[in-house]
Amino acid sequence: MSNYTKDQNRKMLDRTIAPAIRRIARGFPVLLLTGMRQIGKSWLMERLAERGRHYVSLDDLRARALAKRDPERFIAENPPPCVYDEVQYAPELFTYIKIYVDQHKKDGLFWLTGSQQYKLMQGVRESLAGRLAILNMLGLSYREKTGCPYAGRPFLPASSLTRKNPTGKPLAPAELYKHVWQGSFPKLIVNKNTDRKVFYDSYIQSYIERDVKDFYNIENAVDFYNFLVAAAARTGQLLNYNDLARDVRIDNRTAKLWLSALERSGLVQLLYPYRANITSRVVKAPKLYFLDTGLAAYLCSWDSPDSLRNGAQSGMLLETYVFAEILKSYWHNGAVPNIYFYRDQDQKEIDFVLERDGTLYPLEVKKTAAPDSADAKHFQILKKFKKKIGLGAVICLYGKTITLPKQNAISVPVWEI
Repeated sequence: MSNYTKDQNRKMLDRTIAPAIRRIARGFPVLLLTGMRQIGKSWLMERLAERGRHYVSLDDLRARALAKRDPERFIAENPPPCVYDEVQYAPELFTYIKIYVDQHKKDGLFWLTGSQQYKLMQGVRESLAGRLAILNMLGLSYREKTGCPYAGRPFLPASSLTRKNPTGKPLAPAELYKHVWQGSFPKLIVNKNTDRKVFYDSYIQSYIERDVKDFYNIENAVDFYNFLVAAAARTGQLLNYNDLARDVRIDNRTAKLWLSALERSGLVQLLYPYRANITSRVVKAPKLYFLDTGLAAYLCSWDSPDSLRNGAQSGMLLETYVFAEILKSYWHNGAVPNIYFYRDQDQKEIDFVLERDGTLYPLEVKKTAAPDSADAKHFQILKKFKKKIGLGAVICLYGKTITLPKQNAISVPVWEI
């Protein structure tokens, strides 16, 4: 049970993903909610379980022991409709969940959560193929932080014309960078007494010791920590395994293995270039993004919002923040975005390209409060893919949405994603 006070709980009641969980669960016997540690999965599922659904956490060692030793009895003692929290600790359950589902042929039976995707996915996909819906969850979005979650409409540029700032007023750059620096972990946002350094120190230690050290046979935790720092320093940039491995003094194979650990545990996401049969001049390396800018800022030793805003990484961390906010708008509504980037050997690039219903929507992120048409100058390059080009957007620090002359594009304030 969470230690948050009642007032703090009220601030976290509204998560955009809650209606999506209820809606999608009506069409599948099993639903799995996954994501990095401490983003509120257990809290949310426990709240949803108050409406007539049994809840049991496998953090409880007695419950975990029974689930591993006698999974059939565990299910009998904790029957559906139920929530099994931290189910990765007892993968023995998956086969018996499948048996139960096949016998009862009903939807909405089991809701599962898990933080360690690389362990969790080993058995769950095979055991529950065709019976399982998987939802990815991230930390709090800006709209959730401000108490105005936006359910039902993932971000597209045109949606910003009616999707207004939840606080009703623009954010000054200094205020925006407080959100970038703070990140999205609920405990840091809800409980103002939480020491940021202590939280991140504990988070990283727990992540290395509990999540990756044994599974990936990591003998030197210091090397892996240095790898985390090197990866955070590259957020928003093209991924070069050779450079990453050289900086940490490990080989390429280890760098790829460790980056896979970060990706599978939900700390980072790789973004791939848009390609549609025109590949000869397009860079094929993915871009690397941390999914929590607060964690990335901490790893890179940005000790205050102002130092971050005025530092060398300010643009890349702003782009990382925008990427995560776009993902939240999709994942927390039960959708998966087709999102890419564009860059060619002539150094023409577009930060993000959303594809939806055969239409491409170009997005550029700029640390500017004075957007103009030049910021969208590369959007028309996408015409070579012979697809419809939708309304583009320059996502920036200007306080309102405006049309950019001579471009099929608008400016969108970062806080209106």
